[in-house]
Amino acid sequence: MDGWILYTHIIHTKKSNHNGVTHFAYWCCPPAGRGSGPAWCRQPCTVQEGTSCKRSEDMEGVWALCCESSTCRQDRDGNIMPLIGLGTYGDPRTTPKETAYKSVKLAIETGYRHIDGALVYFNEHEVGQAIRDKIADGTVKRQDIFYCGKLWNTFHPPQLVRPALERTLKTLQLDFVDLYIVEMPTAFKPGDTFYPRDEDGKYIYHETDLCATWEALEACKDAGLAKSLGVSNFNKRQLELILNKPGLKHKPVSNQVECHPYFTQPKLLEYCRNNDIVLVGYSPLGTSRDESWVNLTCPPLLEDELLVSLAKKYKKTPAQVALRFNVQRGVVVIPKSFSPSRIKENFQIFDFCLSEEDMKAIEGLNKNIRFVELLMWSNHPEYPFHDDY
Repeated sequence: MDGWILYTHIIHTKKSNHNGVTHFAYWCCPPAGRGSGPAWCRQPCTVQEGTSCKRSEDMEGVWALCCESSTCRQDRDGNIMPLIGLGTYGDPRTTPKETAYKSVKLAIETGYRHIDGALVYFNEHEVGQAIRDKIADGTVKRQDIFYCGKLWNTFHPPQLVRPALERTLKTLQLDFVDLYIVEMPTAFKPGDTFYPRDEDGKYIYHETDLCATWEALEACKDAGLAKSLGVSNFNKRQLELILNKPGLKHKPVSNQVECHPYFTQPKLLEYCRNNDIVLVGYSPLGTSRDESWVNLTCPPLLEDELLVSLAKKYKKTPAQVALRFNVQRGVVVIPKSFSPSRIKENFQIFDFCLSEEDMKAIEGLNKNIRFVELLMWSNHPEYPFHDDY
């Protein structure tokens, strides 16, 4: 898995200096099902500044990633994916200008280091400006930021992959992205029309070999344009296409999918764990109630009685409980918000732990139904959601 360093949750970080050498000690908690409360926190994993982390035997099977940026780096790629990121999608037709810019700036000031974006969001220029401004004012360095970009459906042909990534980099005004992922396995007619339709209004699809697309992505990584590669909305069969590809140079390090207490993805999560693929959960708090692409039969997640009850118990909000549930399972979360108060609130999930009993109760909320069904593309040959997982 390109050497990802996996921990469930860094509950405390201590910086010390021995003989002029800076070390960082991380106290980590194991995943749900292996105890609860302070008594089950592991011994610190101490690493020297600027060197690679090594996963100890005591950490075997522990899942998730560092919750904040540090000098602890990934073994091979030099990447650590922060456990929580800011999603930046906003409907370009209704989102006011500079909304993404202001939100990303605030997020970085709050402590976020993981920013999730995409060319098709039409706001990467604002996201990039916010990142560069926070670098310029000394808040962060470029190596502190983890930016995830996405290859859109109209750029699957191998010859279009690198130009699409270069377009993202030019828009961001950055030299590389930390993670570049295939946004969907469903290819559309190639070109700059992101949602191509015929004269009858039907989407125009395109047959593309996902393995050939992946090889083009590998070339981008080798060229230094992306630190790591991943996928999004891929089911098990589609992941296996990549993993079993002859001559595979770089495995996908992550699979970004919908994941929240009403759709916990247990089978896909287990498969990804077994193949050293990090599951990144989008819509971890549910999603907007846009009937054009959202399943409105699924009840609003944050009004769930159990989540409301647990929020009172832990003196948190239902949103914080839902996010904490996923990070304790080792799922990276990327809640989208343009609300200043919610951006700050969503980040405050590292000062409490859900008990094993409460984790099991939340797991029991699973309804195996999606908010994001994307039914308008359900007749695509590579539509991923027909499969069990």
